[in-house]
Amino acid sequence: MRIQIINGPNLNLLGVREPGIYGSSSFENYLTTLRARYPDITIDYYQNNCEGELINKIQEVGFTYDGIVLNAGAYTHTSIALHDCIRSIKCPVVEVHISNVHSREEFRHHSMISSACLGVICGFGLDSYRLAIESLTARQ
Repeated sequence: MRIQIINGPNLNLLGVREPGIYGSSSFENYLTTLRARYPDITIDYYQNNCEGELINKIQEVGFTYDGIVLNAGAYTHTSIALHDCIRSIKCPVVEVHISNVHSREEFRHHSMISSACLGVICGFGLDSYRLAIESLTARQ
């Protein structure tokens, strides 16, 4: 099984950015834990701050991977282009958020991509990614 994790804008700053909301661990450290937990799954990781590059990556892997775990960051709330991209690929996409977006600012309460995704997981810290992987493996 091959799963692609894609992180959007500002998630390269995990461990530094607002640790009260996002925690104090970098994603790279957490990724080591994920890969150790799922040794039989190839887990690839990609992060980019640019919307078009996220779309390029989704299109690149969306026809050959078994699933995508996507934290689109702020693009979640603004990007019809990401929504359309997710709709155009074959593999399932699980939308994830580290924080509970519904307990934050009003503008974070609406996702432009949720309706194109298999499901949404939010509010469980970095463990949201593990829960997304669990949901994808359960479909196999």
